[in-house]
Amino acid sequence: MLYPFTFNPIFKERVWGGRSLERLYHKPLPPDVPIGESWEISDRPGDASVIANGPLAGRDLRWLMENHAAELLGPQNAAVARFPLLVKILDAREKLSLQVHPPAALAATLGGEPKTEMWYVTEAAPGAELYAGLKRGITPTEFENRIHDGTVAECFHHLPVQNGDVMFLPSGRVHAIGAGLVIFEIQQNSDTTYRVFDWNRVGLDGKPRELHVPQSLASINFADFEPRLIQSIYSRNDTLAVRYLVDDPLFRVDACQVKRGQRFHIRGELVQILGLLQGRLQISHGENQLTLAAGQFALLPACLNRVTLVAETRVEFLHVQGRSA
Repeated sequence: MLYPFTFNPIFKERVWGGRSLERLYHKPLPPDVPIGESWEISDRPGDASVIANGPLAGRDLRWLMENHAAELLGPQNAAVARFPLLVKILDAREKLSLQVHPPAALAATLGGEPKTEMWYVTEAAPGAELYAGLKRGITPTEFENRIHDGTVAECFHHLPVQNGDVMFLPSGRVHAIGAGLVIFEIQQNSDTTYRVFDWNRVGLDGKPRELHVPQSLASINFADFEPRLIQSIYSRNDTLAVRYLVDDPLFRVDACQVKRGQRFHIRGELVQILGLLQGRLQISHGENQLTLAAGQFALLPACLNRVTLVAETRVEFLHVQGRSA
């Protein structure tokens, strides 16, 4: 019954957002508002992704989880309450807040959910940078003092970035996205963010945005100094070149490059997601067929066994394998 799914994106207005998702990926953005996030695959309360293709079009991911979890995720994950991943595209025209997500051991105590995530940079303006981890030697006391005097950004490790750069962010790593970046984000299904500092700006309602200093200080890994970008490169393979990015208990992510006209297959016992970085990719399973363009994602249920793919052009895509909640 299940087949490869695409979903209607859910757009999120953000004070730091822009219009790049319309320019780069032809997303049908609502007019005249800054869109910072496009939730591509979501099973959050009130934000369940609606199926866009095939016989189940109009149903949503929440319905799939409630009625077909074992087929969708694999029998070993049939008892998982919510789809384990949240997939987004971010458009940061301005800097995001300096923030942290609570680690699994503390999240429930703090009233939140853990969130480990990965960023893949798809567009970077000249001089764009990420903030990730702490500068070497920063202590909790110095960090807290700098929160109060407004200079806490000086505690963060800055990394200049360009297209194709990747950063892994386990829960507890302080971070922020700098201005002028578009990012594919693969993350644990969570929407808990503790803001440390927000550049003294106001939100969409004209009021200062809430900070979460006590929760942040409890969540930050103060031994996490100056992390590096993912350093991997593509393998040498004429059919399917692979760049290994993240291999975590929550998810695995690889980048793949395929030459025009190549036909190949994907198998697996776990749910998989394909996210097109560039090109056009045809996906077939039985009588069900769809084509992904840049900025689109497809969910491949675990029960499909073998899915056929054909590169209509030279393609580059993220291959995500979900593992657990």
